[in-house]
Amino acid sequence: MTDDALVGRAVLLAGGTSAAGRAAARRLADGGARVIVVGRDPRKLAALAGEGFETIEVDLADEGEVRTLASSAGAIDGLLHLVGGWRGGGGIPGQSEEDHRFLESSFTSLRLVTRALWPSFVASSRARVAIVSSTAVARPRAGGASYAAVKAASEAWTRALADGFAKEAPSAAATIFRVTALAGREERLADAYADLWAADAAAVNDRVVELA
Repeated sequence: MTDDALVGRAVLLAGGTSAAGRAAARRLADGGARVIVVGRDPRKLAALAGEGFETIEVDLADEGEVRTLASSAGAIDGLLHLVGGWRGGGGIPGQSEEDHRFLESSFTSLRLVTRALWPSFVASSRARVAIVSSTAVARPRAGGASYAAVKAASEAWTRALADGFAKEAPSAAATIFRVTALAGREERLADAYADLWAADAAAVNDRVVELA
């Protein structure tokens, strides 16, 4: 499949070594995009490199490494942020600092990557940034309080990106995808992100899309 809106676009998949990342990489490449998969697992990155994708080993929670990534990757038109994971249980007393630090790294990586790539997004003629959030943001549970809080922070940051795009780059868009769980929805997410490129920016900027 070839999507004119994707042809020649450079898209970075942050935390892209997961099943969702692999599905997105293949879908975007089928549409004609240049796909750069970023992650920390050398074995998984090597497997994706074997499929012909560009891969870069980076700790996205390290500001210095992210700055180096931004300066070496070239012009980037899009970002699908897939860094994440779940920890929880035990009600409010069970929301440990260890679990919070683990979960918070997802938000940290989102902040660092979007800040570093902001000039590239603004310079693009059609930037598309998206995150994967959770329906837990709308209805947090005690056992997942830290998880929902981090996802809510990521959504707030993404909506702030959308505001920045509206002011500085009207052809760009930042979108939030919410899922109850990502397992089993990898292909749907890949298609939904690819579809953003053909849509008018105003129609998808600052939007929350639930992938049921």
